Amino acid sequence: MKDFTIQPLKGYGEIPFGMTLDETVKKLGMPDFYEELSDMEETGNRSIFYEYEELETNIYFEGVTKSVVACFETENEEATLYGEKVFNLNKEAIIVLMEEHGFKELEEENEDEELRVSFEDGLIDFFFEDDMLTAVSWGVLVDEQGDII
Repeated sequence: MKDFTIQPLKGYGEIPFGMTLDETVKKLGMPDFYEELSDMEETGNRSIFYEYEELETNIYFEGVTKSVVACFETENEEATLYGEKVFNLNKEAIIVLMEEHGFKELEEENEDEELRVSFEDGLIDFFFEDDMLTAVSWGVLVDEQGDII
């Protein structure tokens, strides 16, 4: 993977939301670590976590009938958002950038030493420690059949 473009509600580089687990493995290879996160018997949902260390990216797959890409989380400093290297931006610049691209549902929450800035209408979270962006997480909602809602 050479394209690290964060695309809210669409995907990450050449990996779109809704791509199957098998298609993702064909494109990126096997992850360095993976884990099934949820219990089908208790929740009725299936969630699988793949960690790609070299890409500094985690991919979460959802869906019972088929597992598809539902969420990304990256710490990759090469990641871009609307043409800007997102890890070079401060909180205010990220807020302006997101608002310029139509995202308005802003929420901020402090959790211990971490600040989370979320845009609910973009299903995207920005995590800060000491005013430095440390991670970006974004996704879509997926039903049991693996279809994007």
